[in-house]
Amino acid sequence: MEVAMKISSSVRVLAVVAVAALLFSGCGKSQLRKKAKGSDTASADASSTIPPVDVSEASLRGSEFVSAEGLAPIYFDYDSYSLKGQALETLKKNADYLKAQKNLEVLVAGYCDERGTVEYNLALGQKRAKEVREYYIRLGVPGKSVATISYGKESPFCAEHSESCWSQNRRGETRIRAATASNG
Repeated sequence: MEVAMKISSSVRVLAVVAVAALLFSGCGKSQLRKKAKGSDTASADASSTIPPVDVSEASLRGSEFVSAEGLAPIYFDYDSYSLKGQALETLKKNADYLKAQKNLEVLVAGYCDERGTVEYNLALGQKRAKEVREYYIRLGVPGKSVATISYGKESPFCAEHSESCWSQNRRGETRIRAATASNG
């Protein structure tokens, strides 16, 4: 009987702890939601100046995408998909080229260096490609004409095991093809 009472008492304590944990975790989430909804004026101003990004992408099916002389690759820092400095300037030039050629479909391919798992690098390459796509859209390239793909570490530009080589593999490439009804 004494053992049964100890077990019953332990179960009650565990139940109270579980209920308390659920209540406190629910409070934390609602506070986070309130902070997200009640944003400060700086982030409200920033979001009002950035146009929404079209989420529909061009189809990858159909003819091959090719590199073009007027489209330069961009490079990323290690373990990053942030667009900075020279990459932003390059993308502006690429976007001008793409906007002047309205009959094109665009493929943005994200690549990584050899470090990290296949899965991690595929995800990072996709984030890089999406970041480039979103920037193109903000610059006026129609989102419906831009597709993304990640090659992760599977298609290296350089095969040496050095930082100078790895930096060439952390890239985003923009390729094109003629837009036709059969491509989309």
